[in-house]
Amino acid sequence: MSTGPTTPWLTQEAHDRLSAELEEAKGPRRADIVAKIEAAREEGDLKENGGYHAAKDEQGKLEARIRQLTQILRDAKVGAAPTAAGIAGPGMVVAVRYDDGDTERFLIGSREDRADVPVYSAQSPLGLALTGAKAGDRVSYSLPNGASTTVELLSAEPYTG
Repeated sequence: MSTGPTTPWLTQEAHDRLSAELEEAKGPRRADIVAKIEAAREEGDLKENGGYHAAKDEQGKLEARIRQLTQILRDAKVGAAPTAAGIAGPGMVVAVRYDDGDTERFLIGSREDRADVPVYSAQSPLGLALTGAKAGDRVSYSLPNGASTTVELLSAEPYTG
């Protein structure tokens, strides 16, 4: 299975969980917040109404999560992890060695995946740099502070969950 560098990869379990969360958010959770807002409005002066402002804040956060979930589910490549080892990319657990000698093992996937290893987004600078690399390759990527660093890919194995 191949995905583009901007296509999130999700296990079927993660896709199902996110779909259920989206349905809950669009239905019962949204209705509960609307009811809270209406009840707070009935209390009168909205400037001094803490319940109203708290409910509006909760509504804003819920709507942002609904947009996020909708985009993830719309764009995601869903399915089993790749079965061939050796090439880094979405669905692969990779081991890397940093310039300082430290090593790290993580899944290149969606942060929405609940994995038994840390998850780095395939869209992150490190995820993008590693995608397509083979064991032994050294790749460079930009750090948030603008500096560049290099890592060596030690291994890439399919995620088995």
